[in-house]
Amino acid sequence: MIVLVPVYEPGQRLPDLLGELRDAAPDVPVVVVDDGSSPASDPVLDAARRLGGDVLRHGSNRGKGTALKTGFRHVARAYPGHDVVCADADGQHRVADILRVARALPDGDGDGAIVLGVRRFDGTVPLRSRIGNGVTGLLFRAATGVGVHDTQTGLRAYPRGLLDWLLAVPGERFEYEMNILLHAARDGHPVRQTVVATTYLADNASSHFGALRDSARIYLPLLRFAASALLAPSRPRR
Repeated sequence: MIVLVPVYEPGQRLPDLLGELRDAAPDVPVVVVDDGSSPASDPVLDAARRLGGDVLRHGSNRGKGTALKTGFRHVARAYPGHDVVCADADGQHRVADILRVARALPDGDGDGAIVLGVRRFDGTVPLRSRIGNGVTGLLFRAATGVGVHDTQTGLRAYPRGLLDWLLAVPGERFEYEMNILLHAARDGHPVRQTVVATTYLADNASSHFGALRDSARIYLPLLRFAASALLAPSRPRR
């Protein structure tokens, strides 16, 4: 297994995460992809290197989807034959949950299932996150027929056999992770879900998700998918 962490302007929580991963799973490589952070982030990224992380850097901000694809390409070259667990470095994902999601992947290539670490959204959760995930989940089920409790989770495990498929999924920014779920539903890749802790620090103040712009990027693929399904010719009954 490889842990892939896309970051932008990361803080101290990034080296904290790498240190905790090293203590809990010392043999698990960590790949950090920095998406064009400012020089102010250099000390944090240097600390990640000292903790054993492979740190890759974009010269400018290109979006989370592009950062994830850079990481997938690196894993395919440097660590062929390994599954990938993606996690965020903003403090939402605990090491115990990262490892729990990794263990939920079937051995070998299995059936090509994707595993999501889904939150229950109980306790102290920002209202925009609670409502946003609820609405998105309803729209996703309506568009695909697949029930996903937490479509916006960044904690996901992908089997090694899906790396080429992941690189072919369109999207450069936050819409990429929604496109992965839509394409999985279209292409028949199962989506499994395992419950993880719901953690928000300082009302999720460290998030770089833009409420209007990035929400539009997420909902547009959903609407396009639903429209294409409605316009597709119905299959004759057997």
